[in-house]
Amino acid sequence: MSKRPPPDPVAVLRGHRACVMDVCFHPCQNLLFSGSSDGELRIWDSVQHRTISSAWVHSAAHGIISVSTSPSIGNNRVISQGKDGTVKCWDIENGDLSRTPLLSIEANSYHFCKLSLVKRLSADTSKARNRTEVMEASEKKISNDMQKDDEGSARDNSSILKDDCLEGHAYVAMSGMECSEVEVWDLNAAERFAQLPDSSGASTNDFIKGKGMCMAVQAFVPSESQGFLHVLAGYEDGTMAWWDLRNPGVPLTSVRFHSEPVLSLSLDGTSSGGISGAADDKIMMFTLDHSLGSCMVKKEINLERPGIAGASIRSDGKIFGTAGWDHRIRIYNYKKGSPLAVLKYHHATCNAISFADDCKQMASASEDTTVALWELYPPQSST
Repeated sequence: MSKRPPPDPVAVLRGHRACVMDVCFHPCQNLLFSGSSDGELRIWDSVQHRTISSAWVHSAAHGIISVSTSPSIGNNRVISQGKDGTVKCWDIENGDLSRTPLLSIEANSYHFCKLSLVKRLSADTSKARNRTEVMEASEKKISNDMQKDDEGSARDNSSILKDDCLEGHAYVAMSGMECSEVEVWDLNAAERFAQLPDSSGASTNDFIKGKGMCMAVQAFVPSESQGFLHVLAGYEDGTMAWWDLRNPGVPLTSVRFHSEPVLSLSLDGTSSGGISGAADDKIMMFTLDHSLGSCMVKKEINLERPGIAGASIRSDGKIFGTAGWDHRIRIYNYKKGSPLAVLKYHHATCNAISFADDCKQMASASEDTTVALWELYPPQSST
């Protein structure tokens, strides 16, 4: 095996004064977003490696847990999540942060679980399916199902169909106010419209018993689901549950691949598999069988040191990366699970990694207050 030294970052972005908790690329512009534990949100030019805009958008006492963006919320918007129990949407016209948020959700959930916007199908797997139609079907069916609930507990769902605040159909999944709950919010209306598990039935109590806090979530719409929204959730006891919003009382399935809290989840572009990282010394690669509603181990990767705080699969499905407590970024072949590189630049816990949509760059965020930019295994150019 080659003993070539691991590559160095192509750039190191300095400017944050506290731990960088999360990082994400803009889907179609050369912008990078990062959020820190003192509440600062920064926008970087990922080509010129400079700060474009920055602001303290959450209180310094609580800080930012996550930053996220997606075409589903509009190309000029970014979401910040604070440890103060709020989620805020910001306009970034011309790369500058708006002075006030477009909307602010008082979720009243105080935790370390990063929210999840709905993962969209990769371009290769959705050529025959218009993403907007998928999301429209999802919200209409969810709305209809909810309107059939108890008249006493159902709310007016007409707001779910509103599209006057944000572009597209913007939903976000996050850890709930109660420790084991997952909540799904409609960003258009700034209202919660689903809770997993829902509050009715004895089976609900049976499932959440002993699970502890929800520590990681991933919302997605599988092509096999006829547009229904699904959520993967990882819990403090190491359990991972797969939820279908058509049946919010109990998960489709639950598995316990980890012995410690699940801290990170990432799905591939087909939503047929993914990876999980935890506070233990394992990275689990798994597959989702949509016809059976089952989740199975594909490969177990053992680590010398425990703790995977972040994980991400590149959109082309070729590689994935993890952010470790041991200050290391690890890169793997996604199909085989074989190790490709261990990146050793950071000098403190690595909290998150993110791949650019064009697969040409990767960013890593660390408690050493820096964001590192990497160019690894570039995709083959098609001619």
